[in-house]
Amino acid sequence: MDRKFLATGALLAFIAVAAGAFGAHGLKNHLDSDMLAIFETAVKYQMYHSLGLILVSLMGRPKAGPWILRSSWLFIAGIAIFSGSLYILSLSGIKWFGALTPFGGLAFLGGWLSLLMHALKEKQKA
Repeated sequence: MDRKFLATGALLAFIAVAAGAFGAHGLKNHLDSDMLAIFETAVKYQMYHSLGLILVSLMGRPKAGPWILRSSWLFIAGIAIFSGSLYILSLSGIKWFGALTPFGGLAFLGGWLSLLMHALKEKQKA
């Protein structure tokens, strides 16, 4: 499973770089500064959590424990909900997508909390 999370993290990081370039070059003249800032926030959080997913997947080798798996899934969910809702909001202007964003933020927090729990549980084993 850790290879799939590693591959997913790499793919999501790739998409973040592509989206960042698209935002900087393709959207600069099409979005107002507020919507462009929202798009850039989506890209940043996608990249941060893609790198987090890669890190967590490497920590799970050779066998991921339950907290590592939770962290991985929560980072993926957070990217989909947080960054996804901000991408849609900035590109479409449909404001209610912004109401979904905090749920993605909660998933991110849960992912980091799960990583903390893994660290605390591993310390107890040592």
